[in-house]
Amino acid sequence: MDNDLLKKVRKIEIRTRALSHQIFAGEYHSAFKGRGMAFSEVREYTFGDDVRNMDWNVTARMRSPYIKVFEEERELTVVLLIDVSASRMFGTLSKTKKDLAAEIAAVLSFSASVNNDKVGALFFSDRVEKFIPPKKGRSHLLRIIREIIEFRPSAPGTDIGGALRFLTNAIKKRCTAFLLSDMMDFGTDGSPRYEDALKVAVNRHDISVINIYDERDRTLPDVGVLPVKDAETGKIVYADTSLGRVRDAYAEMARIAYQEMLVTLRKYKVDNVSIRTDQDYVKSLVALFQTRR
Repeated sequence: MDNDLLKKVRKIEIRTRALSHQIFAGEYHSAFKGRGMAFSEVREYTFGDDVRNMDWNVTARMRSPYIKVFEEERELTVVLLIDVSASRMFGTLSKTKKDLAAEIAAVLSFSASVNNDKVGALFFSDRVEKFIPPKKGRSHLLRIIREIIEFRPSAPGTDIGGALRFLTNAIKKRCTAFLLSDMMDFGTDGSPRYEDALKVAVNRHDISVINIYDERDRTLPDVGVLPVKDAETGKIVYADTSLGRVRDAYAEMARIAYQEMLVTLRKYKVDNVSIRTDQDYVKSLVALFQTRR
């Protein structure tokens, strides 16, 4: 790892590890439950215990009543689905979408680690670019953060559905998945292209969406004639932003796209939060965690 990259990784680790320990670990623990109840031990029966938990074998052997004690099976498998399409490089305010995604992914990773959960990552554009299977350990988490910072995709486009299908096929047991994306993946009719894949994935896994966007994804400033480039297709159009109708049309298109996303996520009961590149993501993530309680 070169010195510049090492410094970037260390900087993100220091900033986000503290947040994970001080703020998010407790919220994360409360929000994301284990897979169920696991057997812990047996102990002597006391008045008020549920007789359905009676361990008859031990009771017969000891000649006094014993019951089985269960505890929540806390260990989770967490997978970060990270959008690495060309639009992630966009950012007109304090950070790019890539920068913000890196910090949020690091916070989620360290929060999971504090709770002794496995963490994996799936990087996708219009194809699955790289999959890091879930594991534990600091070196593993730092590898994920390093990949988020330096990863260079082979394609510029976006296929969220493809990433969700890969997750469904690759992870057989139920996992907790966070999709970090600007969610710009729509068909010619304006509807989300990932709906069918999402419908299948939510039946297998616990999915939350973190929609990362820039202010200019939704509004245009009044700065005269402006070349607007689609980072994923390379297409350039010139917009006269001095015209109110042009700015209004752009804002309306963005509003409809956002609403279509929300309708789809609500339809399948997917928890979600939208975070702008210049916003403090701490409050937004805490709010996401608290809605799950």
